[in-house]
Amino acid sequence: MWTVIGLGNPGKEYENNRHNTGFLLVDFLVGKGEKWEKSNQANCFYVWTKIDKKKVEFIKPQTFMNKSGKTVDYVKKNHKLKSENIIIIYDDLDLPLGTFKISFNRGAGGHRGLESIIKALKSKKFIRIRVGISQTTSGGKLKKPQGEKKIIKFLIGDYKKDELLKLKKLSKKVFESLEMIIAEGKEKTMSLFN
Repeated sequence: MWTVIGLGNPGKEYENNRHNTGFLLVDFLVGKGEKWEKSNQANCFYVWTKIDKKKVEFIKPQTFMNKSGKTVDYVKKNHKLKSENIIIIYDDLDLPLGTFKISFNRGAGGHRGLESIIKALKSKKFIRIRVGISQTTSGGKLKKPQGEKKIIKFLIGDYKKDELLKLKKLSKKVFESLEMIIAEGKEKTMSLFN
């Protein structure tokens, strides 16, 4: 069994924020036809599906970002999951919009949601799909906001319509990478998609 967890913040006002990239991606991956269920115990929305004939649960924690670890830990214990079978999808300032990178057994890189998960699981041994949110210059250089206030403003700023379309397009590649992780393992997937 696998669990794919998109990180974000609950509430209408955060819906299209860059910091809600994890939520947006899992919505694109699951599709509009699926009905999300609510779990009060895990404090999340979830939906079951199959990828490569294996059971996969998609989850959107309903804690705030910096408390995501509570939901992830509950789900891990409740389903008797190995950390290696948990895939976290989240926003990454160090990557350009329209790109993603898969990593495993790494630090939080300053991301509060990841810090919370690492602390709750007492492990870094889970798969991350880091989705780029930063702008680039016409020459392709990363244009990250500088200073804490500007970073926070950027993170809780909404995506523009064309940026959301880019994310939706990217979700097809992310889905292909999920299929490969589940069917053939993370190492092969990372070498192909990174």
